[in-house]
Amino acid sequence: MMRHLISAADLSRDEAVQILDTAEEMARVADRPIKKLPTLRGRTVVNLFFEDSTRTRTSFEVAEKRLSADVINFAAKGSSVSKGESLKDTAQTLEAMGVDAVVVRHGASGAPQRLATTGWIDAAVINAGDGTHQHPTQALLDAFTLRRRLLGPEPMGADLKGRRVTLVGDILHSRVARSNVDLLHTLGAHVTLVAPPTLLPVGVETWPCEISYDLDAALGEADAVMMLRVQRERMNAAYFPTEREYARRYGLDGQRMARMPEHAVVMHPGPMVRGMEITAEVADSPRCTVIEQVANGVSVRMAVLYLLLGGQEPAPTHSRPAAVQAEEK
Repeated sequence: MMRHLISAADLSRDEAVQILDTAEEMARVADRPIKKLPTLRGRTVVNLFFEDSTRTRTSFEVAEKRLSADVINFAAKGSSVSKGESLKDTAQTLEAMGVDAVVVRHGASGAPQRLATTGWIDAAVINAGDGTHQHPTQALLDAFTLRRRLLGPEPMGADLKGRRVTLVGDILHSRVARSNVDLLHTLGAHVTLVAPPTLLPVGVETWPCEISYDLDAALGEADAVMMLRVQRERMNAAYFPTEREYARRYGLDGQRMARMPEHAVVMHPGPMVRGMEITAEVADSPRCTVIEQVANGVSVRMAVLYLLLGGQEPAPTHSRPAAVQAEEK
């Protein structure tokens, strides 16, 4: 396992499967009366969030506490950062405190990479989302959810070879889309992006995926359709005529869902804008995995923390984490 987790593109097929398999074991912890492992007892993890994200921060915090880590939540608002302190100064402050890992979310693309490679801090760095660049643990929890839904419970050692996944919506501003394209390609899946031309980034033709502007044409063979929120907070221009027109062409409703194969699932990284990219009928359908994705996020983040900080040598794909085995004895 690598020293940091900055980008989904950094993971090999075996590393990604190892994380997913470890997450399967971590998911068993959630079924116990006492949802704790002693793995990271005595380790300190800082959640360093320069951007608001209740969902991601809470998921990481739950994962850290289930592994018995000491947790510090550091929000930029109201901190020295809001008074002008730089990323370097913040990192050096954390280094002086002797932290073991930093989970960082930042509005600037590349900030976690800078934190990990400049020598400012001698701690594992986990990217919890940077600008419009990457969000690797989101891609991992999406792959974990897909594996369970498409291959059955506890699909140990398996990847997503041959599966077809369609990502729909605001690709331009989506770090989730970039991370998923990278990871799903690594795991052998065939990825199609569907969006209006104005919401596709420059250079998207070099990504390992297909491009389409027609949602209806992409639904018939999809094993999974992931809807993406239109990120208005990152927009400085009009990228489509009206919300109604966007929903008509790129929104997923009951009629469109009915055109998907019977086994196909609907995904969304959240938060959802009901009535725009997804209707309430679809969001509340048994085929929608949104709630599962939230639950699976804790297991996946436990697995990443365990593998980065647990002090274990990389295990064979099918081996079980030592901490889990110890608890079962």
